[in-house]
Amino acid sequence: MSFMLPQLTTAWDVDRSIYLEEDRVVVVRFGRDGDPVCIKMDETLFKIAEKVKNFAVIYRVDIDQVPDFNKMYELYDPCAVMFFFRNKHMMVDLGTGNNNKVNWAIEDKQEMIDLIEVVYRGARKGHGLVVSPKDYSTKYKY
Repeated sequence: MSFMLPQLTTAWDVDRSIYLEEDRVVVVRFGRDGDPVCIKMDETLFKIAEKVKNFAVIYRVDIDQVPDFNKMYELYDPCAVMFFFRNKHMMVDLGTGNNNKVNWAIEDKQEMIDLIEVVYRGARKGHGLVVSPKDYSTKYKY
């Protein structure tokens, strides 16, 4: 399903898409298109894209093709979803300690819609950090 999501192929495209979007949250999935975690996340994002089109726009970026952001955003995981609003990186308290990105596949469509909606509502109020509707601290035990 990753081929169904719009892909940004250059750093200029990524910057431009984040900078130019005024009213919606920009959801960017950084990762490798062939990675199993990215495939699961892309399926979820594709399924919800139509439902969230009024308050979010979703893109994918292959970190091998566009390595410019790997160091800046610490993109060392196989898949990472980040949120931006009015050219500002939105952080989400997921309960995992990493507030910068979601670095696992969320397969539940409603869960992802809720997360994007929380980011949108917080961003509209001027918050830079929002609290996730679900606590993920116990989902993955290390």
